[in-house]
Amino acid sequence: MIPKDPAILLSFVNMKLRDCYSSLEDLCADLNADSAAITTALSELGYRYDAGRNQFVA
Repeated sequence: MIPKDPAILLSFVNMKLRDCYSSLEDLCADLNADSAAITTALSELGYRYDAGRNQFVA
């Protein structure tokens, strides 16, 4: 289950990217999540996905 709270979502997604997945696309495919929804929610906190670092950064 993907957290709804944006701050918790940020922590959850970055942890999963660090520990389990090589890309946001892999994470979303495995967890049946919408990458656009995740990206939009985290952009509202001022974060963007950095594919080179494989994490959301400010």
